[in-house]
Amino acid sequence: MTLPAPLTGVVPPVCTPLTPDGEVDAGSLLRLVDHLVAGGVHGLFVLGSTSEAAYLTDRQRRLVVETVAGHVGGQLPVLAGAIDMTTPRVLDQVAAAVAAGADAVVVTAPFYARTHPAEIERHYRLVAAGSPVPVLAYDIPVSVPARPPAGLVLRLAADGVLAGLKDSSGDLAGFREIVTGARALPRFSVLTGSELVVDAALALGAHGAVPGLANVDPHGYVRLDRLCRAGDREGTRREQERLCALYGMVRAADPARMGPGSAAIGAFKTALHLQGVITCPATARPQIPLSPPEVSAVEGFLVAAGLL
Repeated sequence: MTLPAPLTGVVPPVCTPLTPDGEVDAGSLLRLVDHLVAGGVHGLFVLGSTSEAAYLTDRQRRLVVETVAGHVGGQLPVLAGAIDMTTPRVLDQVAAAVAAGADAVVVTAPFYARTHPAEIERHYRLVAAGSPVPVLAYDIPVSVPARPPAGLVLRLAADGVLAGLKDSSGDLAGFREIVTGARALPRFSVLTGSELVVDAALALGAHGAVPGLANVDPHGYVRLDRLCRAGDREGTRREQERLCALYGMVRAADPARMGPGSAAIGAFKTALHLQGVITCPATARPQIPLSPPEVSAVEGFLVAAGLL
């Protein structure tokens, strides 16, 4: 399907269910997609951070896109991460994602290689020139330190190079700068990647959200989006605070045992397993699985939120 311009609403970054031996569990992935669609989401983003794209082989990445795009059949836009270190490698990822059925691609700045803003600009212009589908920028400084400056994002948007931005920077002031500048660009989508300040981002003028926790509670984020757009400030505040409390599950794991990525993705997958959505909560190697007490803690967050 054609990507809406601008893309609005809740676009979860879809978890990638795995089997115990690390292969993509296509059956669980289909159930997860059905769970999200039933929750009323407005699009699906595969092969991002929450999807564990960095850990998947090219074969597995293609299988994920093919499985999701083939299943939704044009009901919802499917955005696919085309995430790799440098422009030639990203262009290969773009070609694979489009061949597998993606409606748009989401691209970070180059990483590992040290870059200059002029090189980031050239990167996006070359990727867009080689992509038959819209390109969204992805600002995620915890993983890609070379950030596209706000002025550059807006200039690329004005030139038709970028169709949108997924902002996972946590920099609300910088986000405001882009939202403000994007008001003159009615087809450009500004999406927040934060679970915890969706209400604030939408109040600033964001078009939507890409929250990992929406895998676990899609209804909650769709409800939050609806309440915010309806101007129900008290309802919006209550729903955001409920989701913030649920997000506490990412701190269930002992930080002395594992990194924050293992903890967050492990918590989301554990929650989906406890909800009966996916068969196995395995995360990709070398991430560390949650312990039985940590699993019990995640279960407690689901019970408190009324999801079990």
